[in-house]
Amino acid sequence: MEQINQALERARQEHMRNLKKVANTSLSKKMNNISIAHKKEITYTKTRAIPVQNLREKRIITNQQNSISDAYRILRTQILQRLHEKDWNLLAISSACSGTGKSLTSINLAMSIASEVDTTVLLVDADLRAPSLDQHFGFTAEFGLTDYLLDGKPLDEILVHPEGVPRFVLLPAGKAIENSSEMLSSFKMKNLVDELKHRYPSRIVIFDLPSILNSSDTLAFLPNVDTTLMVVAEGGTKEAHLKRAFELLQGNEVIGTVLNWAYTVDKDHAGLNLKPGWISRIFSKLGKKI
Repeated sequence: MEQINQALERARQEHMRNLKKVANTSLSKKMNNISIAHKKEITYTKTRAIPVQNLREKRIITNQQNSISDAYRILRTQILQRLHEKDWNLLAISSACSGTGKSLTSINLAMSIASEVDTTVLLVDADLRAPSLDQHFGFTAEFGLTDYLLDGKPLDEILVHPEGVPRFVLLPAGKAIENSSEMLSSFKMKNLVDELKHRYPSRIVIFDLPSILNSSDTLAFLPNVDTTLMVVAEGGTKEAHLKRAFELLQGNEVIGTVLNWAYTVDKDHAGLNLKPGWISRIFSKLGKKI
């Protein structure tokens, strides 16, 4: 009996030693994780504030109430629901051809999402051949994404916060370059996108990309994002071009389409109308998941 008690005591002591080892190991791992997290903290959270004026005259929605801003709110709600369902936060915006109002749609959707109190937005001008987002806001960016990719320019010297627009940050494209496809598909760009995706879970990152049929840039970049929104111009986008664009999008997630230039009674600037039209019929035939 005495030997059994001694064996039980030794087993109890051994069990206590093991518990201490596990606790120490767990604490050590937690401390390492904290240390790693601190090391991974990005240094480009600072932004340069720039004054912007007359956004309404530039066809950018702010806090006005009309059918156009209401349409963007509907679009925002639809987009955010789909993104949250899939745990996505990287959205590309493109079109079949140029001249659809794609960039303005990107801006206005980003502005609408930023009006949500619990969501921040980073809008990236990824049209490296024909940058334009800074011009829409009425300024010319001295540096941009191309300077980060080519010269290692720190992002905190590139990111721009338009004054008076809370929870909204712009990453301009910078100077136009010819080897844009190679830059957008580069390892450095992929690392940047991964960082943007995981650093701020509540942030929606929108990439304004070139038109699909005008260059290979968009198709080279799309594997980096979660999903794509296509912009179609009513009376401007040809059905054949749109079908060809969707053929090229095979294998990529497409969250939906926006019918742009569908004017409403508020004709003070280009509108957005989500009413069914010929584009809706084409899209239903192709399927919601390409």
